[in-house]
Amino acid sequence: MSKKVGIGTLLCLIASMSWGAMFPVAHSALQRMDPLYFSFYRYLFVTIILVVLLYFKEGKQAFRFEGLSRKLLFYGTMGFTLYNFMIFSGQDLMGESGTIVASIMEALMPMITIVILWYRTKSTPAKATLTSMTIALIGALLVITNGNLSFFMMARDHLLPVLLIFMGAIGWVVYSLGGGSFPQWSVLRYSTLTCLLGTVVSFVIVTSATLLQWLPAPHWNDLLSIKYEMLFMIFFPGTIALLSWNAGMKMLSPVNGILFISLVPVTTFVVMSFQGYSVSLNEFYGALLVIFALIQNNLFQRKSVSKTRVRGESV
Repeated sequence: MSKKVGIGTLLCLIASMSWGAMFPVAHSALQRMDPLYFSFYRYLFVTIILVVLLYFKEGKQAFRFEGLSRKLLFYGTMGFTLYNFMIFSGQDLMGESGTIVASIMEALMPMITIVILWYRTKSTPAKATLTSMTIALIGALLVITNGNLSFFMMARDHLLPVLLIFMGAIGWVVYSLGGGSFPQWSVLRYSTLTCLLGTVVSFVIVTSATLLQWLPAPHWNDLLSIKYEMLFMIFFPGTIALLSWNAGMKMLSPVNGILFISLVPVTTFVVMSFQGYSVSLNEFYGALLVIFALIQNNLFQRKSVSKTRVRGESV
């Protein structure tokens, strides 16, 4: 194993395990703070860290939008406002089961990416990919319903939070794809400017909602009561995981790196077990189906890349 592959593997491991632990930690914090303010405060501090890092690494010129302010605002809103507001609101509404559903939706992001690219390019994915998507969907439904068909009879109670979590996942996928629109920019610059603009949008939303008395502002004591959860959310899934994932994906390539996202629900289950949550067999088998589908599709992509290289060398 080369040094580059080893470092890339370690970075992707850190990122995926941080995201897997994020949802159980957030569940604890959401008992004491509204999910919108929780999301805003989290990325307010992350933004400050990223701004300082970018300033010292690339200087003042790195903060220029270069006529791309609308794109940056859009992707920042998708990644740091829509994703966080929706996924944590849905998780909060579902309670403990929402923690697992949110982690499963995170693992489904590669499949969601395929669907979005299918829509954009009008190019139908290969049969193997469609099969993997079907298996992943079955696994996700098994986790969401916990094998209870009455879930569909009570859809009104569960549909909204699941839909919110799904919308959040789409927001992050759109944000991730947006990085390709800035090929000349560093990972740190794209992350910082989009995070900054997304946090401004979040501030406008929570402030407006509070002024209209739709959303109560948390007290300072509320923030202090979740200081340990917030510190974890800021440094690990918020800053370290974001930069580690983007750097690791560059070192390993998306085909190899994306496989590590399957560790998100595994880490979530482990952390929740330590917290006393009893994972049901339906939730466990559903997660296995999602992981299997992701690995299966990853292997297919590897074969496709290998065949393309062989053809290119033989020409």
